[in-house]
Amino acid sequence: MPASPRSAARRTLALLSGAALAMAALPASPHALAQTVPERVLLSPTADPSTSQTLTWRTAEAGDQVLEIAPGAAPDQVTRVPARTTARIGGTYHAATATGLEPDTAYRYRVGDGAGADTPWRTLTTPAQDAQPFDFLYFGDIQNDITRGAAPVVRAALAAEPDAELAVHAGDLVDSANSDSQWGEWFDAFGAQATGGINHIAAPGNHEYSGANLSGHWAPQFPGAANGPDSGRDLPRTVYHTDYQGVRFIVLNSNYRNAAPLNASAWLRTQQQWLEQALSQNPHRWTVVTFHHPVFSNSPGRDNSPLRQAWLQTLEEYDVDLVLQGHDHSYSRGNLVRNRTGDPDVQTGPVYAVTVTGPKMYDVGDGNWTANGAEARVQLGRTQTFQAVSVDGDTLRYRARTAQGTVVDSFTIVKDQDGKRVTDTL
Repeated sequence: MPASPRSAARRTLALLSGAALAMAALPASPHALAQTVPERVLLSPTADPSTSQTLTWRTAEAGDQVLEIAPGAAPDQVTRVPARTTARIGGTYHAATATGLEPDTAYRYRVGDGAGADTPWRTLTTPAQDAQPFDFLYFGDIQNDITRGAAPVVRAALAAEPDAELAVHAGDLVDSANSDSQWGEWFDAFGAQATGGINHIAAPGNHEYSGANLSGHWAPQFPGAANGPDSGRDLPRTVYHTDYQGVRFIVLNSNYRNAAPLNASAWLRTQQQWLEQALSQNPHRWTVVTFHHPVFSNSPGRDNSPLRQAWLQTLEEYDVDLVLQGHDHSYSRGNLVRNRTGDPDVQTGPVYAVTVTGPKMYDVGDGNWTANGAEARVQLGRTQTFQAVSVDGDTLRYRARTAQGTVVDSFTIVKDQDGKRVTDTL
């Protein structure tokens, strides 16, 4: 897609701020301790990111911190937003939410103590309130050997899709939930401009859990939009939805074996009821749902039947467009058999994708798909990918690519007067 005026403005402001996209060599820091200048700056969407945005970051020492933000067209009109302390893990985590922002507007910002120990000025652009064309990226499990094995794929994605405004993460961002060094590698893989310049939507995977406990790093880094279920273990911190230029993005927590092993059915049902409400009240044309464990397992011997029993009917009933998952360390994309059409290249209904960005790989098999009334239209093993998705009016385009640029899967969803059609385009 040609660069939009919004992305052109974002790039211009980034250059003016001296914040070019960081995709060069990784810093030498082992990330054992936070630095004096804030690090691990991350931009997270609120429920309405067109008028508010949340930034999180970490410092070596506790103390007052502030977010300074100004319109790119009026850099002297700086608003100072006091930060709140959220956790002390390898340093002190902070969060600040800028409110009252103008939609579809470029801003420059920095975080720090406001007295010299601040980040450089960086950029963000609020989305428009209505449906406008945009691109986003989707990553499966990054997880293992991040610096050498996963980071090259992440950087290839950022280079190939410089106008992407969102990154969706389907869990297992790291391998060890509370490893500070692995979280440091994850941030380094994206670089400061990408973590702090585009919105990150993340679902927790099983490797974000240590036993039954969610990583202490999770909520301070991924605070979510705070509009999920108000009860259920970990659900208020990990389940939410955010609306972005005509798309409702919904995050669920599929870790029923970790978070709720003794009452998985009730825990999943709580999310199903909330999901149904989020879908029934969706004012937008498009819906994307992400969680970690696939409803149709892509690895032989695996099966998430409680998940499928709890959520599949709702996903189908409300005709969710994309269901983005990870966990099985392979690639697949498919649908329910009942959603076939007379054309072998066309289906209707939701698209279910399973992907992996990191180098850890499992065997593949479609037994769990076929045993549960589904088909894997594309299935690949030993293939690291990133996914680029563009949304433009009545058309959504999806491409799965390797770091070398090879397109391994591609399809288009069209919603028009003739209904909804999912067409293979590879």
